[in-house]
Amino acid sequence: MYKVIDIIEADFGCEGLPDGEEYCVDVVLQNIDTAETVTVNVPDAELYKKEINTDSVVKFENNVLTKV
Repeated sequence: MYKVIDIIEADFGCEGLPDGEEYCVDVVLQNIDTAETVTVNVPDAELYKKEINTDSVVKFENNVLTKV
């Protein structure tokens, strides 16, 4: 299991999000057992749908985040 320690939003500057691309964010996860960190890129809408925020405890399996 992992703890979400940061959510980093992309900065597209004045150009904005390229047409046809889904807005994604980098989610920094810390393994609860080993304290190792990993950063994954996921759609921002997925985080809202699953109510995943900073300090949430999640599972990360098969490139899928699931709130615990």
